Amino acid sequence: MTSLRRSSNPATVRPRRSEQLKDEVYRQMFRLEASRPGAEMELALALLRAWQDADARSEDVEERQWLRKVCPICIEMIEASMQAGGSAPPPVH
Repeated sequence: MTSLRRSSNPATVRPRRSEQLKDEVYRQMFRLEASRPGAEMELALALLRAWQDADARSEDVEERQWLRKVCPICIEMIEASMQAGGSAPPPVH
């Protein structure tokens, strides 16, 4: 009996990873809009993961452009949520 395997071609794996990370950022943005507990941190982590992935693939200009557009929006959302009584901001050293 043979099993079906997904393609392990790196050229197809990376774009899927990139799309998964974008989906995660958008999902966390919606969670934050819905005032879900912990959504600020989850959104921040999703953005960091997306930047880390984009940094690993420096040739992907389109992903970096998307991140440059979405990050300021996400930062504003996180700050507004924290000011409205969401999670407490971390202490500044």
